[in-house]
Amino acid sequence: WATVQERKASADSARSWTARLLAKGPDKCAQKVGEEATEVCIEAAARRTKGVVTESADLLFHLMVLWASLDIDPKQVFDELARREGTSGVTEKAARPKS
Repeated sequence: WATVQERKASADSARSWTARLLAKGPDKCAQKVGEEATEVCIEAAARRTKGVVTESADLLFHLMVLWASLDIDPKQVFDELARREGTSGVTEKAARPKS
């Protein structure tokens, strides 16, 4: 996370893939998260555990870049997970507003 923040602060897109991606904005960052999530699913469906590991690393990296693009601190996400701990997924989903 610290490295992503450093790249965001430097904004040196000539030398940093992260800075280049951040410069393109949240929409591009979100697109990359979608692409990487799809690649994880493909590797999982093919039962390629090494591929799941490497693609999961890519997914987590791009998710952190997306968070940075939206000024979301990982602590916010971890706090939300902690809030949900001990709550049944069925109960939590049922409590969501219906759309």
